[in-house]
This record gives sequence, C-alpha cells and structure tokens, in this order.
Amino acid sequence: MSSVERTAPAAALASALTETAVAIEALLEALLQDKPEAGEIHRPARLLAAMRHGALAGGKRLRPFLVVETAKLFGVPVEQALRAGAAVELAHCYSLVHDDLPAMDDDDTRRGRPTVHKAFDEATAILAGDGLLTLAFDVIADQRTHPDGETRAAIILQLARSLGLGGMVGGQMLDLAAEGRFSDDGAPGRLSEAEIRRMQAMKTGALLAGSVLIGARLGQADATRMAALERYGKSLGAAFQVADDILDIEASPEQMGKATAKDDAKGKATLVAALGLPAAKRERDRLSEEAIMALAEFGSEAAMLRAAAEFTAQRKS
Repeated sequence: MSSVERTAPAAALASALTETAVAIEALLEALLQDKPEAGEIHRPARLLAAMRHGALAGGKRLRPFLVVETAKLFGVPVEQALRAGAAVELAHCYSLVHDDLPAMDDDDTRRGRPTVHKAFDEATAILAGDGLLTLAFDVIADQRTHPDGETRAAIILQLARSLGLGGMVGGQMLDLAAEGRFSDDGAPGRLSEAEIRRMQAMKTGALLAGSVLIGARLGQADATRMAALERYGKSLGAAFQVADDILDIEASPEQMGKATAKDDAKGKATLVAALGLPAAKRERDRLSEEAIMALAEFGSEAAMLRAAAEFTAQRKS
C-alpha cells in the first residue's frame, strides 16, 4: 500500500486543518468573551486581553485537529470534539505563554507577533497562562463537552497527566537542566540519546499523544483501539519534536514566526545534536512511518490521521 493510497491527499489535509482551525478559533472567541460565566464574579479586561493575545489568531491548531479526527473514528458529535479540542488548545497556549517568558526560553515573538510578556508585561503573562490552563479544565468539566461524568473525568485525568509533573512540565524542567541552568558552572549537561528521547517525549510528545487519547476517550474506545492510538500518538509526538529541532536549524524566522537557531546556541539537548542532521532526518521519517503503521486496523477512516503524521514530518514551519 503506497502512502498516497493509505493517507488523505495533502490538499484534503490542508482543507481539514483549516476547517478545524476556523471552528476552534470561533469557539475560543466565545470562551474568552467579556461576559462572566455563571459562578464567575468579574473578568478583568487586561487579563482577558492578554489571554486572547496568547490564544487567538495563531497556529495550525494541530492538537485540536488530532482530538477531532480521532473522535470521528468513534462517531463522537463534532460539538463535543471541538470543545475537548479547544480545551487542549487552551492548555497548549498556556504552555507557550509561559515558555516564552524571560526565565524560560526568553522569546520576543510567537506566531509572528510579540509574545504576551512583550505585548503586556511579565506578571500579566504569568497570570494569562494560569488563566488559560484553568479555563481548559473548566471547558472539559462542563457537561456540554460530554454528558457522562466518568468520561469527562477520564479526559481531565488524561490532560492532567499529559501536562503535569510526569509530562510536559516535567519535560520542561529536564530541558532547563540540560541547558545547565542548575549546575554550578552553568555548562550544558550531556544527555544520552535515551535521556533526550525521554525528555522530548515529556516536553512535546505527551500533549500531542494526549490529544489523540482524549479523542479516543471521548469515543469511549476499547482497550485494543486505545493501545493502537497510543502508539500512534507517541510516534507522532516524537516525530514532531525531531522535525522541530531540524526546523530550528533549517527554517527562517519568517517561516517559523519566531526566532530560530537558538537550540545550538543554548546547548539544548536534541536528537539533531546527538545523531547529526542526516540521521535525525531519517529518524523523523521512521517515526512518522511508525505512527502511520499503528493505524492499520482503522482502515480508510484514519486517512486524515495518517496524513497528519506525514505532515508532521514534512512541515516547513
């Protein structure tokens, strides 16, 4: 079976990504409205503006796309899938706002615009990130996301595990440590290839894989299908991070919408540094193929998810 036969055409994927991104944008606009929700007292204008700056008008919305496309495999109503996808995107945007802070990666631009701490200030950016993360769990806990309380609890647990101590936040800490932030001499640490893979599986891969599993949990997938989708998500997440490391070397700031060539300057632990650029590209492609093969039992219904794995490896921004 050729890649053309087993995946959706690139134009179809681009159209589906755009359709989901437009729907997510509209939902985020509604969630970040001025009017307080029931149980809220007041929404401070400056904080709301900063949250909107960090969450709206940006990105490919790949993570909510993965939620929506996975949920489709199980016949989940699109309104529910979009709400879960919006929650994942809110959590992702929180991570970007905090990651851009001077104490973290210290970036001035994100998606071609000033980062939140540059457009506002550091304190507001910290609170904006806090607000986006909290709103993510607010959205999932709402009955409109799924009528079954156990299903909502499973999604909340999945998102928390993807984001937290043993997931993205823990991975960020390992990344900072690898830069030498906490060593006496400030020299970058030397991580083994296995340690780099673990760090990247936590920092980036956990939320990408979690997006797939959230879609599956919305559809109350059985254990066999859940395991297949977990394999897909983990391979996709790993491929995404290797591709990102390659783009940091090869892409321009205009393509990426942010500064590039920073990883090597900071001594970051990447598979590009560990393996070399040609081998890293081969590993990226291997991981993408591994993700595609994990979806074998889903047949043509998973064509978009397969195409997403190809896109992840071949993207230019």
